[in-house]
Amino acid sequence: MMRGMRLVLNIIWLVLSGFWMFLAYLLAGVLLCIPIITIPWAIASFRVGLYALWPFGRTIVDKPGAGVGSFLGNVIWVIFAGIWLAIGHIVTGVAMCLTIIGIPLGIASFKLVPISLMPLGKDIVDVDAARGAVPIVRA
Repeated sequence: MMRGMRLVLNIIWLVLSGFWMFLAYLLAGVLLCIPIITIPWAIASFRVGLYALWPFGRTIVDKPGAGVGSFLGNVIWVIFAGIWLAIGHIVTGVAMCLTIIGIPLGIASFKLVPISLMPLGKDIVDVDAARGAVPIVRA
């Protein structure tokens, strides 16, 4: 039953928000491919764009071993693309929350804001795989 609900939510999401946000991530990724030094951020943009296209049934977890490099990379990401993508998720989230049916989709859009701001040091995994995962404890 959960798979059916995820499929329905993903299809509605795809039509109302997912496709447009995917195009925004795709554009950011292509623009970040122009200077060779920003290709790692472009790859992150493509990865998160695919997540924004079909988010239900997947979740975000911290990548083991991510540290200062990921943080510094995320700072650069916010400057070049993250803030604009986060604004896109906020605008679509508010628009979806205007209807009762759209409220769960709006909440999902708001949940994508953190990864749109800081995609480095994160992994996108299946929800079922994440339930069995042990939380990472960092000192």
